[in-house]
Amino acid sequence: MSAVMFQGTGSNVGKSILVAGLCRAAVNRGLTVAPFKPQNMSNNAAVTVNGGEIGRAQALQARACNLSFHTDMNPILLKPETETGAQVVIQGQRHSSLKARDYSKLKPQLMIPVLESFNRLSAAYDLVLVEGAGSPAEINLRKNDIANMGFALAADIPVVLIGDIDRGGVIAQLVGTKTVLSDEDEQQISGFIVNKFRGDISLFDDGYQMIAERTGWYGFGVLSYFDDAWRLPAEDALDHSARSSSGPVKIVCLCLSRMANFDDLDPLAQEESVDLVMLKAGQSIPGDAELVLIPGSKSTRSDLAFLRDQGWDIDLYAHRRRGGHILGLCGGYQMLGDTIVDPKGLDGPAGETKGLGLLKVNTIMKADKTLCEVEAVHVRSGLRVSGYEIHLGATTGLDTERPFASIDKKSEGACSADSRVQGSYLHGLFCEDNFRRSFLNELGAPISNLSYNAGIDDVLNQLADHIEQSLDVDAIFALAR
Repeated sequence: MSAVMFQGTGSNVGKSILVAGLCRAAVNRGLTVAPFKPQNMSNNAAVTVNGGEIGRAQALQARACNLSFHTDMNPILLKPETETGAQVVIQGQRHSSLKARDYSKLKPQLMIPVLESFNRLSAAYDLVLVEGAGSPAEINLRKNDIANMGFALAADIPVVLIGDIDRGGVIAQLVGTKTVLSDEDEQQISGFIVNKFRGDISLFDDGYQMIAERTGWYGFGVLSYFDDAWRLPAEDALDHSARSSSGPVKIVCLCLSRMANFDDLDPLAQEESVDLVMLKAGQSIPGDAELVLIPGSKSTRSDLAFLRDQGWDIDLYAHRRRGGHILGLCGGYQMLGDTIVDPKGLDGPAGETKGLGLLKVNTIMKADKTLCEVEAVHVRSGLRVSGYEIHLGATTGLDTERPFASIDKKSEGACSADSRVQGSYLHGLFCEDNFRRSFLNELGAPISNLSYNAGIDDVLNQLADHIEQSLDVDAIFALAR
């Protein structure tokens, strides 16, 4: 198999970005390459060309490969709905909602679709770059593992272990991982990478040598911190917390407990005229906000209760009275209506929840999940937009007679009579430069020259160059031969 797997000493050590950069480096070398992650856990999903969904990180990696997104790139996706349960998506399609203990019982069956997807990719491309999940050091999860060493052994592919020096203790991270692994798992590791170094790399020469001596693994290099990583689409909501801006137009995003598809915010975070505030639990909506954005949610009714617990409903009503703008996307759109009815308990316990009443619409949850790419026209501006829908439920009501957009001459979304409250199921709207400029201009922002999508490709190329200069990429790719 022409594949290499990248596992981490923990979560958020930079696996996703590193794999994306290596994907682009492989493409730049003339190889055909595809990304693969056996199991991902994220509420930030992308819609695929074959009508399914995968994690947003694999979508970015596919883009680095110049490929369309496909469900084979992430055959198992877990979308957390509660503290103890998640929706299970298998090869792009919703399978069930399970508690963690019940998912453990299902896992032995999942290696079959995982290997099916991997084998299809392996047959179609010169190289497959595989991303693990969490850490193989979580040996309490080793039984029936499909995300890390369980998969690596089943597919018989070499592993490169990534440590994060930015969080400290990288020697213990890497050496400690070797210590807890079984002999069989440890022998699958071919080498290591030290990631996110800041400053003079030569100062870590001794530490690097100690890791190599104590593990016996080959060192593929030390990768210095890549400052522009924040410009790439984020899979983790925490990544937005580190982004700062100070533009004159303040946009407030409510950080819901099950916030989903928050990469809708990425283009806004890059606009110099925008001050994007990620509002956390316990904080009040600032009175000088131009726009309050209610994002998508993996558990709409539960997150509506969360919103009320923070007192944000009261703040929203005050913001509306001051003449402020409100935009609800997907689950946020559903929250803006009068009621959310869930007769079959698809979004928690069966029942009905009173909405915020800021739009005259009502939502009924239905079992059929909408998953599709969309070409639409924004009604107010007349501009074309591309995006995607990924949701349960259908929304109807008086305010849908003033639609947000038109799709094949059919109405989509809803607007209040004064257009200050708007809702839409469309994700990815702000990636469209002309639409984003027009939308922000109505909020008082000057016209921007940001080209968002072109910027992503520029950053991917810079990342690939950064990796080529710092790591032994020849040796990494040689593992796959």
